[in-house]
Amino acid sequence: MARSKTSSPRSTPTAGRAGSIRLISGQWRGRKLPVHDVEGLRPTTDRVKETLFNWLATDVRDSRCLDVFAGSGSLGFEALSRYASYVMMIEQEPKAARQLQANLQTLQCTQAQVVCRDSLQVLQAGCNEPFELVFLDPPFRKELLTAVIPLLEQQGWLADRALIYLERENEGTAPLIPANWQLLKDKQAGQVCYQLYLRESPTS
Repeated sequence: MARSKTSSPRSTPTAGRAGSIRLISGQWRGRKLPVHDVEGLRPTTDRVKETLFNWLATDVRDSRCLDVFAGSGSLGFEALSRYASYVMMIEQEPKAARQLQANLQTLQCTQAQVVCRDSLQVLQAGCNEPFELVFLDPPFRKELLTAVIPLLEQQGWLADRALIYLERENEGTAPLIPANWQLLKDKQAGQVCYQLYLRESPTS
């Protein structure tokens, strides 16, 4: 998140056992990866992650993926396990970023990059090669989606027909969604609501 998912007051990991994430399917199915003990780290739960990747069943393989607030890497590693061609993980918390890099080395995966910087600064710099799949799961109660979504559109991060996943707290203010983003899926699980959008070209 401009971040890590480290700004949420909830500090207990909720995916896999404490201190780890579990990959659900693909080449590393069932594999558990350690998560650094960073206060407030909030991995996407296995229940939500399974629903999301069911939605994306035919869209992950060979896609370029951007995990804007990588945190534990739960979503980015799942995409890699399901044969995404490349994943960029942005994580500003140094310890969490080092753990992401260590987990890539453990998996002997070279199709990913960890960027240890503030997400907003990275997005403001722009992108020359857009992404087909984007994960937006920022720290709760920071209203970061309001700042991130326009940057994705304005700075060239999104391919035509890109899929964008949003995860946020129910009680938060819903971000303004661009007119060219079509809502495909919308669900809730406990305190979390999550949506999948399809981006159309602004000129179409």
